[in-house]
Amino acid sequence: NYPTSTDFAPADLDGTDWSAVKPLYEALLNRPLKCKGCLEGLLLDRSELDATVGEAGATLYIEMTRHTDDKAAKSAYLTFIEEMEPKLKDVAFKLDRRIAQCPFADDLDSDRYGVLLRNIESDVNLFREENIPLQVEDTKLGQQYAELCGAMTVEFDGEEKTLPQMGPFMQVVDRKIRQQAFQVVADRRLQDVEQMDTIFNRMIELRNTMADNAEHEDYRSWSFQAKHRFDYTPATCESFHRGVRENCVPLMHENNRLRGKAMQVDTLRPWDLDVDPLGRSPLKPFDGSQELIDRTSRLFHRMDPSLGDLFDTMREGDALDLESRKGKAPGGYQYDRERQRLPFIFMNAAGLMRDVDTMIHEAGHAFHSMLSRDEALVSYRHPPIEFAEVASMSMELIAHPFLDEFLPEDQASRARRTHLEGVTSTLCWVATIDAFQHWLYTHPHHTQDQRDIYWLELHAIYGPDVSWEGLENIRTKLWHRQLHLFEVPFYYIEYGIAQLGALQMWLMYREDPARAIECYRSAMSLGGSKPLPELFEAAGLVFDFSPVMIARLMGEVEAELKRLPV
Repeated sequence: NYPTSTDFAPADLDGTDWSAVKPLYEALLNRPLKCKGCLEGLLLDRSELDATVGEAGATLYIEMTRHTDDKAAKSAYLTFIEEMEPKLKDVAFKLDRRIAQCPFADDLDSDRYGVLLRNIESDVNLFREENIPLQVEDTKLGQQYAELCGAMTVEFDGEEKTLPQMGPFMQVVDRKIRQQAFQVVADRRLQDVEQMDTIFNRMIELRNTMADNAEHEDYRSWSFQAKHRFDYTPATCESFHRGVRENCVPLMHENNRLRGKAMQVDTLRPWDLDVDPLGRSPLKPFDGSQELIDRTSRLFHRMDPSLGDLFDTMREGDALDLESRKGKAPGGYQYDRERQRLPFIFMNAAGLMRDVDTMIHEAGHAFHSMLSRDEALVSYRHPPIEFAEVASMSMELIAHPFLDEFLPEDQASRARRTHLEGVTSTLCWVATIDAFQHWLYTHPHHTQDQRDIYWLELHAIYGPDVSWEGLENIRTKLWHRQLHLFEVPFYYIEYGIAQLGALQMWLMYREDPARAIECYRSAMSLGGSKPLPELFEAAGLVFDFSPVMIARLMGEVEAELKRLPV
């Protein structure tokens, strides 16, 4: 019964032009608020304006990541970061403060606006004007990191290749080729170690200063408030770390023991973890992006026709950029274009099974976006990441019965096993990265050497049981490859929390597919309009990432792995 649209922001408004945007924000700041309805109208109009500006920034980011070697795209993105974002942060704070202090805020329906008002109040309390230029510099440093990564290429097998294009060589049967491929990629990364460390050292300084400016004990405390982590604490994260140590690490080691036995090697090396242990050829689930799209569409139509229809809407227009190429930023993401309420998927496909997983994963995010697109408030169209990743990770697991769209059944079985082994090792990696970040920011004056030493300690606890003999310098800087540490600090535990939710969804789907899809669609339509525990509950899940929950879920994973052939 709430209004869902507004014409406050003109359809042709240029969201990158402050002179065009400023009068509209000032009109909101100066608008008389005489009743609860006036405040609701302000929230709706602000949402439409924020969506317009947000989409403008998203478009620039998308183009920059698609073409990191395009000077014009880079310049346009940096101009937005340098000139628009500080002004937007300032006016956002003023609007937030006005809303939080409005006498009619208490009259708003708490069920509808409770999450929004809680977040706004937290942001107002955290805001410091002196942090704006620090956040801009931090973002620009993140762009430098992305540019360094995007420029990395190697000469291999007589051709220049991007690092994502080197992925297939980790799956070739010939161990010497795998080792050579691993070494050439590692050597290329080591060329930029000094620049990476210099960037990160400055990031640490900036982030610690932000926390000090806001009178927080440390950047960890600042981040928990900035990320609206109201439903769990650092102690809860440490409990997750313990659950992973006790349940996931032993299973990962057992999986690797079986791998080494099947490969008939006494000691596994880092380049032995992606190859098929029985020496079978790498899975080739598709050839080219169009085939990837076609087969993914058929998979979703079999899973649920309505999800298939949603996926097919992305086949038109500029909604997909899938293949790896020189100058393209690494990784994959789904980004909302908020005014149009249309998703965009970016990835670096190289013909691997992991590309299928990525496609299905990012499609899950797109489903979340499309199922909640009728939500009037743009902030509610951004679910908390802990739940946003449930949307994507659940799709990966639920897709297991339909992988025969890409592979013959015996190969699909291999893919399922690989994926479940990957879930196990990913939880170990999430715990490593999260524990590393907790240490980084609760030890604000650590040295670069201390940082590397602590990383090695964590990797020894949570990492795969392989030999790094002769590769110590590579192991020391493995954390450089994790873009979240650079570009989105303290964002990573969300993947662990969500993975446990996705495993619960997987178990529900195995028992009752129709109910699982119904719960999925219902919960995703809520966007971020409810607190985390309620979003999980709406999906039929429990918001719990304790050692007890981890033990239960990993027991199910272990049982399934025993049913699947190596």
